[in-house]
Amino acid sequence: MKQVAQLTLKVQLPDDETFDSYKSEVNVNIVSQLKAFIEQKQETPHGFYLFGLPSAGKSHLLHASSSYAAQLGKSSVCLSCAELTELPVAVLEGLEQIDLICLDDIHLIAGNKLWEQAIFDLYNRVLEQNNYFLISANESVQQLGISLPDLVSRLTWGLTEQVKPLDDVEKIAALQHRATQRGVIISDEVVKFLLNRLSRDMGSLIESLDVLDKASIQEQRKITIPFIKEVFNLP
Repeated sequence: MKQVAQLTLKVQLPDDETFDSYKSEVNVNIVSQLKAFIEQKQETPHGFYLFGLPSAGKSHLLHASSSYAAQLGKSSVCLSCAELTELPVAVLEGLEQIDLICLDDIHLIAGNKLWEQAIFDLYNRVLEQNNYFLISANESVQQLGISLPDLVSRLTWGLTEQVKPLDDVEKIAALQHRATQRGVIISDEVVKFLLNRLSRDMGSLIESLDVLDKASIQEQRKITIPFIKEVFNLP
């Protein structure tokens, strides 16, 4: 068996990005489809394409899918095109041996002919090995700007779903769930303050929560509105 390339990538999955921690009623059907895709209980396509606005939760779903595959005893890897494009394409060699490959932000390779060809070749090898490819992007396949027609065609072969952004109620639930996983309780009032005073996209909110969690541990203080103002120097 061909050995999987030695990855010099950040392949460690966030512990708190699972299907259980993905709080979105509007995307509940996508979670069900992803689970069925990974379980392979029925005859399903070997490709799944997710797209949606930045910070809609696509990376979370890819991390969750990789974790779910591991729970089922399947091999998986979750890769970001932001990191891949800083490396030679040879880093993809042997990945087709993995049961599930999750590739995040494929829009970042649009117009890069070397990487477009490399991803297309990997996709073909994955199909030959009867394995599965889960891909995310900010745009639909037709709007990606991919210059390689064969790759565009390949991306449309499997399942396609659009991830809808979380509403404020779902963001509050998601942030409180993450805080609870860290052993921290934050009130609705505190989370609403974060939504109103900081960036409203989920990625930035999670980063803010991480900063607050570390600061509260260092200073042995609860996360309150006055504490948030102090940490982020807000009036």
